[in-house]
Amino acid sequence: MSDTKNVRVRFAPSPTGKLHVGGARTAIYNWAFARATGGTFILRIDDTDPTRSTDENTQVILRAMRWLGLDWDEGPEVGGDYGPYFQTERLDRYREAAERLVAEGHAYYCFCTAEKLAADREAAAARKDSFQGYARTCRDIDPAEAKARVEAGEPYTIRIKVPLDRGDVVVRDAVHGDVTFNARELDDFIIFRSDGTPTYNFATVVDDAEMGITHIIRGDDHLSNTPRQVIVYEALGAPVPTFAHISMILGADGKKLSKRHGATSVEEYRDAGYLSDAFVNYLALLGWAPDGESTVISRERLASEFSLDHVSKNPAIMDPKKLDFINGEYLHAMDDQAFADEILIPELHAADLEPAGECLHEEAWYDMLAAALKPRTTLGPQVVEQAAYLYTADNELEYDEKAVKKWLAKEGARKALDAAGEALAGLEDWTPEAIEAALDPIPEQLEMGKGKVFQPIRVAVVGSAASPGIGETLALAGKEHVLARIERAKELAS
Repeated sequence: MSDTKNVRVRFAPSPTGKLHVGGARTAIYNWAFARATGGTFILRIDDTDPTRSTDENTQVILRAMRWLGLDWDEGPEVGGDYGPYFQTERLDRYREAAERLVAEGHAYYCFCTAEKLAADREAAAARKDSFQGYARTCRDIDPAEAKARVEAGEPYTIRIKVPLDRGDVVVRDAVHGDVTFNARELDDFIIFRSDGTPTYNFATVVDDAEMGITHIIRGDDHLSNTPRQVIVYEALGAPVPTFAHISMILGADGKKLSKRHGATSVEEYRDAGYLSDAFVNYLALLGWAPDGESTVISRERLASEFSLDHVSKNPAIMDPKKLDFINGEYLHAMDDQAFADEILIPELHAADLEPAGECLHEEAWYDMLAAALKPRTTLGPQVVEQAAYLYTADNELEYDEKAVKKWLAKEGARKALDAAGEALAGLEDWTPEAIEAALDPIPEQLEMGKGKVFQPIRVAVVGSAASPGIGETLALAGKEHVLARIERAKELAS
């Protein structure tokens, strides 16, 4: 691993939209690397795109980061010694840095118009020149002349002066190893536009240099930007950080993750009912693994064991089924009371099955329901459908057609319901154990299989053939409702 002394990393999203899965994983890796090395995690808002960056989008990103539990040590709402942490508040710094590079001979004013640049490109293409970048027309203009033209109000850009004798740019990448770029293919690229705004490759380097960033962990779609950024670091006289370009996240079809693959933003997953810890766990494993075996990795383990040495250079595949499995593992690990308080009751309120702020039952009832539903739940909202039979009027319960055909319309179902109704009517102790004890003798008495006895009862009470154990199912529904539903189902039974 590269040197991890005094690690400073940053996550620098542009507030041009929601925080998507790829950005969230990048944030997780930066956060985890900082925590594992005892370093500093910085959140910076790269909001220099005036047409798309909005304060509303910034707030969306901050909400997503808080939901993910990725606390930052420096940045918005926290402050720090290297602020401000919004690029729009750092424009003077970029201007000063660019002018310093001009004064030191590492950059120059360029007065070429868009028409001139287009004509030069066409001519180079026609000649089939090996180098078709900027022709460096303004590179050797006398500095005094250039300054006079600027002061006279002539439009200009500022270009970096790539050393003509610069050898290959070798990027030291913690994921990909050494990546070599031919410096001769780099033109003198613009660092300041004619409208007075810095380019991305300049502003991000100025910020990273001033903020003392030691490691840059980001998506490998930025790898092609890196040689230009290295040139800027060298021009500024700043140390070049260690880079770690992580793979793209692809859909199951091998294409870049997009809306056609389903949800892409963090808040969509939050709203779908995923737990923050499970979501962070899953995204962390998209390209990193501590041992090649673990599936459930706690936030604490991630923060102590994460290392760039175990990050894969291969693209990661978004697998919704694995995400569901991991989320289920986290739900199943909760105790019944926590599941009831944090998942079950909030979902019942959200679905308007219970009035907001109120609970219609005793605490023990919710704990019993939690114990019954938790093993059958991989996403929080699933409890609503599973518990719906408990919030439906007896005469409004809808029956699943297939379940009716398979269990109620079969010979013997009426006898099973009659026997069940009789056995349960005299039951005073309405608990799962007592209910099961009352029903257990019926199959032998009727000389029928257990399924042919218990499934008609289940369909009668729930409306379908799927539910938790028969004892819990009936105990939760309540004696009065169970008996009423059994009587109603007899009309459909054979």
